[in-house]
Amino acid sequence: REAPGWQRGPAAGRACADSRQARPLWAAMPGRNKAAGGGGCPEVPGGQQAAEAGRDAVGRSPHGDEEEERGANLGDPDIVKSPSDPKQYRYIKLQNGLCALLISDLNYLEGAPSALSSEEEEEDGDESEEESDEDDDDSGAEIEDGREGFDDEDCDEGDEGEDDDGDNEDFNDPDDSELEELAEKEETRKRGCTEKQVSALCVAVGSFSDPEDLPGLAHFLEHMVFMGSLKYPDENGFDAFLKKHGGSDNASTDCERTVFQFDVQRKYFKEALDRWAQFFIHPLMIRDAIDREVEAVDSEYQLARPSDANRKEMLFGSLARPGHPMKKFFWGNADTLKHEPKMNNIDTYTRLRDFWQRHYSAHYMTLVVQSKETLDTLEKWVTEIFSEIPNNGLPKPSFGHLTQPFDTPEFHKLYRVVPIRKVHSLSITWALPPQEQYYRVKPLHYISWLVGHEGKGSVLSFLRKKFWALALYGGNGETGFEQNSTYSIFSISVTLTDEGYKHFYEVAHVVFQYVKMLQQRGPDKRIWEEIQKIEANEFHYQEQTDPVDYVESLCENMQLFQKEDFLTGDQLLFEYKPEVIADALNQLSPQRANLVLLSAANEGQCHLKEKWFGTQYSVEDIDKYWSDLWASDFELNQDLHLPEENKYIATDFALKVADCPETEYPVKTLSTQQGCLWYRKDDKFKIPKVLFDTFVNILSHNLGEPAYEADVAQLEYKLVAGEHGLVIRVKGFNHKLPLLFQLIIDYLSDFSFTPAVFEMITEQLKKTYFNILIKPETLAKDVRLLILEHSRWSMIDKYQTLMNGLSIESLSSFVKAFKSQLFVEGLVQGNFTSRVSTDFLNYVVQKLQFAPLAHPCPVQFRVVDLPNTHLLCKVKTLNKGDANSEVTVYYQVTALIKLKECEDSHLGEEVDRNWNEVVTQQYLFDRLAREIEALKSVTKSDLVTWFQAHRSNKKKVLSVHVVGFGKHEGDAEVTAVSEVQNSSSGEIPHLTFLPPSSLMTNITSIKDIKAYTSTLNVLPYHKILK
Repeated sequence: REAPGWQRGPAAGRACADSRQARPLWAAMPGRNKAAGGGGCPEVPGGQQAAEAGRDAVGRSPHGDEEEERGANLGDPDIVKSPSDPKQYRYIKLQNGLCALLISDLNYLEGAPSALSSEEEEEDGDESEEESDEDDDDSGAEIEDGREGFDDEDCDEGDEGEDDDGDNEDFNDPDDSELEELAEKEETRKRGCTEKQVSALCVAVGSFSDPEDLPGLAHFLEHMVFMGSLKYPDENGFDAFLKKHGGSDNASTDCERTVFQFDVQRKYFKEALDRWAQFFIHPLMIRDAIDREVEAVDSEYQLARPSDANRKEMLFGSLARPGHPMKKFFWGNADTLKHEPKMNNIDTYTRLRDFWQRHYSAHYMTLVVQSKETLDTLEKWVTEIFSEIPNNGLPKPSFGHLTQPFDTPEFHKLYRVVPIRKVHSLSITWALPPQEQYYRVKPLHYISWLVGHEGKGSVLSFLRKKFWALALYGGNGETGFEQNSTYSIFSISVTLTDEGYKHFYEVAHVVFQYVKMLQQRGPDKRIWEEIQKIEANEFHYQEQTDPVDYVESLCENMQLFQKEDFLTGDQLLFEYKPEVIADALNQLSPQRANLVLLSAANEGQCHLKEKWFGTQYSVEDIDKYWSDLWASDFELNQDLHLPEENKYIATDFALKVADCPETEYPVKTLSTQQGCLWYRKDDKFKIPKVLFDTFVNILSHNLGEPAYEADVAQLEYKLVAGEHGLVIRVKGFNHKLPLLFQLIIDYLSDFSFTPAVFEMITEQLKKTYFNILIKPETLAKDVRLLILEHSRWSMIDKYQTLMNGLSIESLSSFVKAFKSQLFVEGLVQGNFTSRVSTDFLNYVVQKLQFAPLAHPCPVQFRVVDLPNTHLLCKVKTLNKGDANSEVTVYYQVTALIKLKECEDSHLGEEVDRNWNEVVTQQYLFDRLAREIEALKSVTKSDLVTWFQAHRSNKKKVLSVHVVGFGKHEGDAEVTAVSEVQNSSSGEIPHLTFLPPSSLMTNITSIKDIKAYTSTLNVLPYHKILK
């Protein structure tokens, strides 16, 4: 599939904002539903036709032209937007050179504004409105921690240390139940309600501008500007202001850009803008704060070190020519910003102020504000507040003259790398001239669409049949690391099986054969227009995304695109220029490629170490046989060809005429003995749970090729191995959605597998389980839930079962028994008639030919009753090179107020809420309305009393500590980051329990989880029906 991260732009959310999209959900019961895709869908919509349609629709509301006539909110007619976008846009340029995009997000109903002005707005409390996580749905089976690899990381020094790696196949991990996942999504949705007012500012300077003697200075400055201002001198005043008024802020430093953002409640937005702007007008950056903030930067560096993606970027950057900024250490740490400057008599404080004065200039800043104010009001505020930012009149930093940074002998070699995670992968990377100027053609997007294809004739299809590969990602993530003013990366990363690792040169040869086929055939207009049409559909019906993500992406877009393309430049394909595509294609020759082979099996062969992240690696020339072959006119592979025409692309977007009375909530339209919910009780305890994971992942693997075309046409599917059965979720444009659903049921009905597939999937599941366990945050969650949930399968239990071996016969028997007796329950919501919705269930019953369950098996999730004390479970992390620790504190309470009144912003949110009622068999579809009414009766006194009761000596508290390795924890010399417990020995990791700190008194320490929890009572299961 195409590499994740290709789209950085506003339409990151898939699907449409109106009812043309539909979401049937069918289940053999709950499980997690946050998938990492099994087939890949390029992430953005596009097309010249769509752009013209957007231009026609500029400034128009879906509800009519009434508000367009209000001069106070008149949008800019040059800015192209989606017809589904109700917001108004205006572009202004201040006298100091700062460019601003104003967004008025008034929600109109029948032409009347739904929001009062900020001065008229009633008090609505200071509820926290933290940033939400969008439902980033991709097709395939479930996985806990995303994909393993190097493709989708940027060279951000943002305030995150996550390793969102990118080349693990989409393996199902039901570590969380469907109920827990839905509850988390509902909670984050409420916190991320679109009521928040947001702003983002991009400065066109980043880590490329770091001085040679102060690595990480740009990142450090990003931290220091927040340490108070002349007008608001309190060092932590802005953070405190936001926290008090339900807001948050963040910032990130890329190679050539630094982005700042915040959100806050509406009535405090103007004051927040003023406080925030002072950091760019007159920040204090007091000397006394330097040492404290260096520790914050160093902490980010430590969090980043165990990330394979970050480590690969640092190694890759080290291959650049001397003098190129990619060779710099962008993160910064205590050594580069504190200890070494002191040794070399460098005054970091003075250099920091000099850097700010030179680079933080208004004329290359871009600002985006989004609020429920009118455009006139926002223009007045922005002009008044941001015109004070100084303009130093100096030219913007430029690095465009530093071309071909990787045209070196060191680049064109094979690098073997020892990773943190258990994974085999091969990355083939080319460095091309900068491609940003071709954003209207998007040549790399076209190439990655084909290289990452998973259907017939594709590279991955061929490699899967050879049992050499599990997944493939190709493309350019458009981050600073992958695309900047000096070069653009095109990378193909293949997740290898154990057998594929042994044949990695053959895998590379297949990739080169496919690329050569593309070069010889030349660009294909039919395929380019197909991509354009798919993305035009998505753009036309795009749903509203998280406001923070939206303004962040727009302020960067303003640095790159013309005004009319601010909203579309990173989404649409505008112009078909085959010569531009061919030029990029022809640069992808084997002789210019860099090969990185990532595997724990490389341990012992890698005697070099990258300076900053300690990555173990080796470097060698390409094997002579293969280098000679690739230098010749080698033969093409006849099994590799272009994809056929996609039959899943929707063309019918008409709203269906209702064939039954409209209802506010779902109603049961069909009920039989064979029911509505695929369910089988897990009554054999040990083996079936792991067999179930294996079954669902083989099913997903089997669907990878036939379902891929549907996935790229924005029809998404998920298969979830839940606690109580199999969940199938499909969503997308209704026109072709039944075809995808039927395809999945057909493959379920005819389920089969070969011994080779069985071995490949079980080996990869071992890696998946292990990679989850070595992260402190996921280990802490596994330990917490193992204590709390009755009869829970821990990740270590599952890993141990797999390591002890499964038989093919046991899986065959399990699947046969599973499919023989079922109860199926489903929810169909969206642009379907009642009659068509029943066809989904009828197809399942007809195709699977199962018997009804002999006895009803209600959904039950049981939780242990904690004692009235403070429990502590303290364990050592499983990654001996990870210095990071994790602390979780859990309170077991009798009730919890967990929502606020907030409209659904797209169909998926309502579907998730209704689906939660189905999978819990509670069917209280108006629960939200009832909870809102109940919440209105809660007083402050009630809340205080409730809180004090749970802070008393009768409190039930569970603390889970996962302790990192380091000298502060009494460990000997810390080993290399890649030396994970039993990383290559095949032994099973075990938990090492630690005694409590002497500072913790009056606590009960858990040293044997199963023994301790066996003494506790299990709380009764109950359904909340009132």
